[in-house]
Amino acid sequence: MQHGIILNGNGRPAPNGKEPHRADGPQHDAAPAPYDDESKIRLIGQHFRQIMLLLGLDLSDDSLRDTPGRVARMYVQETFSGLDPASEPDVTLFENKYQYGGMLVEKNITLYSTCEHHFVPIIGRAHVAYFSSGTVIGLSKINRIVQYWARRPQVQERLTEQVAAALKRALHTEDVAVLIDAAHLCVAARGVGDVNSSTVTSHYSGRFANEDTKREFLASLK
Repeated sequence: MQHGIILNGNGRPAPNGKEPHRADGPQHDAAPAPYDDESKIRLIGQHFRQIMLLLGLDLSDDSLRDTPGRVARMYVQETFSGLDPASEPDVTLFENKYQYGGMLVEKNITLYSTCEHHFVPIIGRAHVAYFSSGTVIGLSKINRIVQYWARRPQVQERLTEQVAAALKRALHTEDVAVLIDAAHLCVAARGVGDVNSSTVTSHYSGRFANEDTKREFLASLK
């Protein structure tokens, strides 16, 4: 198997609301007990309002008055909806009744995520391929799997591994390839200000570890 980063855990809060001790470093701030979505929206809105006030913004302005609530709803229901395990897509498998044995590639999947270091967007495309082990997955489900893991604070290396692992679980095969090409606004809109660069990460396992198979996959993306 060829990949970038091995994951430790799934990044979800422990049932008791506290993050377990990590062998790779000091314990982080404990996560609070789980809240329902309405409570999250209310509390995030309150905190974001304070951020805006600290920045010196006039929240009596009709353009800004409802911004805290809008941002809170966007965070909970859209941008970070992948943090809710209940939103993980249900995957239905179908028998590969036509005995298709070739590579199946779903390319140019639009991807929006958020850099966990600066909380600014990651925008790119994911390309996914697999060989059937006897079943196939609905094409839209591949997009939904990518979106689910993208909709949370992320680093691209981990996102690549999470998408690959989810596809392997769903498809019951190791024959999976994932390539993500994305622009990070933490690079483009701040700091070095490089608007032309993008980051490419990949995962190849099973038959895709073979160089000829990998080349066939990469050629299909051109």
